[in-house]
Amino acid sequence: MPETTPTAHSPATVAERAKRLTNPHARWLIRALLAVLVGYAIIQASFSEHWIPLNWFRQVPETTGLHPVVAEKRDQLLALSQDIGIRVLITDEFRSSEEQDALYRQGRTKDGPIVTTVQGGESYHNYGLAIDFALLSPEGKALWDLEYDGNGNGQADWMEVVAIAKRLGFSWGGDWESFKDNPHLQMDFGFSIRELQGGWRPPERPDEDGA
Repeated sequence: MPETTPTAHSPATVAERAKRLTNPHARWLIRALLAVLVGYAIIQASFSEHWIPLNWFRQVPETTGLHPVVAEKRDQLLALSQDIGIRVLITDEFRSSEEQDALYRQGRTKDGPIVTTVQGGESYHNYGLAIDFALLSPEGKALWDLEYDGNGNGQADWMEVVAIAKRLGFSWGGDWESFKDNPHLQMDFGFSIRELQGGWRPPERPDEDGA
C-alpha cells in the first residue's frame, strides 16, 4: 500500500503538536511572555493602584529636592503667617537617605536626643514631601515653643501656623499618636512610604496622571 501524508487532523500531526507544547523550553518561554504582558498591563492600568513596585519595570529618577507643590505651599505658608504677624522659619526640607540615617543615629549611637524613629528611605522628607518649621522671635531666634504668642492675639502662634498649614493641604506630625513630631508638615498625595520606596511618585501637579 502507498504511504499516506499526515493531514492536519491526523493522529501523527496531533501527536507532534502535543509533543512541541509539552517541551519544557516552550512552556518556559510562554510563561515568560505572559509575565511580561501581565506586568506591562498592570503598570499601564491604573495609577491609583500601586501594589507592585514601579522600579521593577523602569528606573526611577532620584529625588533631589522638594516637590513643586510642596515648595509652593511652603511659600504660601510663610506669607500667610506673616500676614497675621507670625514669622516662620523653615528648618528642614528635602533630606537625603544618608542624612536621614545620620539623624536616626542621634540619641542611639551618637550624642543628642532622639528626634526621629525612621531610617533612610522611610521618611517623607526623603521624597521631597515634607518640611519642618519653627517660629522666629523679633530678635531672629528660632523658637519651638507651642505656647508662644508673639502677635499678642491670645492664641498660640504655633497652632495658628498649623491651622494655616492644614488649610493649605499639609498634615501635621503633632497629630500622630505614636511619636508626635510638632515641627513636621507633610503632603503625601495619598502615597504610602512603601509605595514611594517602590518607585511610585506623585505627579508634579495634582491634576496630572502618571508616576
